[in-house]
Amino acid sequence: MTRNPVQAWRSMARVAGAALVALALGACAALVPKLETPKLSLVGIQMHDATFFEQRLLVRLRVRNPNDLVLPVKGLTVNFELDGVDFAEGVSARAFDVPALGEAEFDMLVTANAATALLEIFGKDGRKSSKELDYRISGKLSTSLGLLKSVPFDERGKVSLDSLMRGKGEKG
Repeated sequence: MTRNPVQAWRSMARVAGAALVALALGACAALVPKLETPKLSLVGIQMHDATFFEQRLLVRLRVRNPNDLVLPVKGLTVNFELDGVDFAEGVSARAFDVPALGEAEFDMLVTANAATALLEIFGKDGRKSSKELDYRISGKLSTSLGLLKSVPFDERGKVSLDSLMRGKGEKG
């Protein structure tokens, strides 16, 4: 059975088109660097200003970069939990670089309803017997790494209750 030359040409065009698409996708994948997720930890917390309904906290965070390339951070969004209770959230457009296989610290303002969160935390068992609270920091780092526009993170640690009451955080 002989094929029509037009059908043969269409068939070859489809194969060539599929090969080009596969090649393009492979090239795009090569442009997106493979990154290990950076590690974030809480370094300190200080009261910035407060009203009855909300508090603005200056939070110092450390970013550890486990990758062998510089991590150019354009900004980040972050959510904080204390002892499983939503505590604060913030957005920062501050750009900084985290060196390859290194770390950087930065400050950002977050908004909290600390009174409500602390009442909920302490209301769980009447009063808190532990000297430390578990914390969770989650969100995403926005980068300027080609096609990789954001890197999600989700970290946990502990913070001393005394340091929170004084307005200063501890290393996590």
